Amino acid sequence: MSYQASRRSLLTAAALAAVSAAGVASYAAGRGPGGEGGGPRPGDGRPDDGRPGDRPPGRAPDRAALRRLVAGMTLEEKVGQLFVSRAYGHSATDPDPADAEQNQKLFGVRTAAELVSRYHLGGIIYFSWAHNTRDPQQIAELSAALQRAAAGAGSGVPLLLSTDQEHGAVARIGKPATLLPGAMALGARHGAGATGGTGGAGGAGGEGGAGSSTGSTDAGSDSAATAEARRAARIAGAELAAMGIRQDYAPVADVNVNPANPVIGVRSFGSDPQAVAALVAAQVRGYQGAGVAATAKHFPGHGDTETDSHVGLPVMRHSRARWEELDEPPFRAAVEAGVDAVMTAHIVFPALDPSGDPATLSRPIVTGILRERLGFRGVVVTDALDMAGVRQKYGDDRVPVLALKAGCDQLLNPPDLGLAHRSVLAAVEAGELTRARIEESVLRILELKARRGLFDAAHTAAGRTDALVGIPAHLTAADEIAAGTTTLLANPVKLLPLDPAAAPRVLVTGTDPASPSGTTGPPTAVLARELTALGCRATAAAPARAVAAAPGNAAVLVCTYNVPEGDDPQRTLVKELLATGVPVVLVAIRNPYDPARLPACAAELATYTWTDVEMRAAARVVTGAVRPTGRLPVPVPGRYPLGHGLSYD
Repeated sequence: MSYQASRRSLLTAAALAAVSAAGVASYAAGRGPGGEGGGPRPGDGRPDDGRPGDRPPGRAPDRAALRRLVAGMTLEEKVGQLFVSRAYGHSATDPDPADAEQNQKLFGVRTAAELVSRYHLGGIIYFSWAHNTRDPQQIAELSAALQRAAAGAGSGVPLLLSTDQEHGAVARIGKPATLLPGAMALGARHGAGATGGTGGAGGAGGEGGAGSSTGSTDAGSDSAATAEARRAARIAGAELAAMGIRQDYAPVADVNVNPANPVIGVRSFGSDPQAVAALVAAQVRGYQGAGVAATAKHFPGHGDTETDSHVGLPVMRHSRARWEELDEPPFRAAVEAGVDAVMTAHIVFPALDPSGDPATLSRPIVTGILRERLGFRGVVVTDALDMAGVRQKYGDDRVPVLALKAGCDQLLNPPDLGLAHRSVLAAVEAGELTRARIEESVLRILELKARRGLFDAAHTAAGRTDALVGIPAHLTAADEIAAGTTTLLANPVKLLPLDPAAAPRVLVTGTDPASPSGTTGPPTAVLARELTALGCRATAAAPARAVAAAPGNAAVLVCTYNVPEGDDPQRTLVKELLATGVPVVLVAIRNPYDPARLPACAAELATYTWTDVEMRAAARVVTGAVRPTGRLPVPVPGRYPLGHGLSYD
């Protein structure tokens, strides 16, 4: 090792030690997470964990120590900190052969640990399809091994490990971890519980002490339902942190006003911008109160598009005034709540930037609006750079450079990591990007890592996973939260609730979509099982056998999933079941728009998610074990207005 390299390593080690010591000292002194001068002021755009006291170590970044750390890094190490990549395998050092081959093919290395070392990565994103998320203990071990790899390579900066654990329709981690209701289900609960005054930044209240991951429903000026959204995020965050994951790409801050939106839908809290803003802010506080960086997405708003940015480039046609009224409030609320990160959208928004560039690559949107108008001072992360929406106008070598020029900090999952890394280095060497611009983003990323305590406790503590993930208190809380989400849309003949004391025969049929996490369902079988446990004699039948099996039942429950316009097998099934004369209960298990595309039934329910926790909640409503209290967080055109929902007399 050369004298210069050795001296740089010593300086970097000293800077790392200073960052860690500053975190511990700030905790002991009770300083706020904003670092210099204490905690952030409401609305100043500085990230916060939303907790006025009882903070774990590392909550107050020492900017001077972090600047010294950045100064001791090579350009390659600084550029590496900007990238968050996928890596294949359940183990950082001993992946299955197929995963090792995939890593070799894509990255030129066989293991995730080698990938971290080669590119000096700032983070790794976990996916189930990359075989990163078999079970909580394995995830914790993977996280710990990746952190050891980062500690032993280059600058020694810890990784920011992340995933998309929105719950509901998007969940990378399944059982035995706790699975909670998704965003629109929480929006239905909010519609039932809100009494006004919950808009803007989502009300008051830091979380309780660090020892309770289930939180409390005492929310100060929040509605009880908003407090439950925060409680859900607090549980989710506590479990992620126990597995070593310290950034969640949630909550979704998009306002879903388009029933034809193919990519957002039930991932949104709803169509009312003030209600969405309240719930976004609540979840930001919940995640960050558990020590996990929240990420509000997809800026400047993806809720009124008809193209999926994974496969195409959506165009948002809102005027600037419409954007300010509809799309802006949830992101402003997230910033005011102290959100750590904001994710950009791969959408064209002509009213905000007429250039035709997607928002991820738009300086007027990222810097002009998010930074300057909203005052956001945290980390801006791109949506995944392997998505079609960001690759249509520019090549994979230009996209990461243009994203940085626009004002983004983290470059998420480029399709060719080597090419992206080389392209950023080349842009710096050519003067297109300055070293100061790179260091600006690196400093923000390191501040986030320090704020979340990674310089003090990057490794997952032994026993923490079993003590926090999927524990009975969390599972019970998930059922309690779900209990207020099921929405009774129609019950004209008072078919519901069924009387379990009479042990009615019930047939359950319909669509069985794949589990978001691969660990739940199928929904018709889960619904039948739960109805039986509550006193019914319920059986599940495939759609092909349902019509023949219907006679003799007190009711047929048919689960529908995103029924399209026009002819569809789901519509045919409902019509044929109605023709049997047996009362039909429609259960829309994803988008609540299905009733508008189907004949009227004896009763109609919306669950917003088809996971087990929502099927259990629906069964309790059907049998009267729980009174339905959910309210539509979106209107169903031609059938039901926003806020509609029935209950039992």
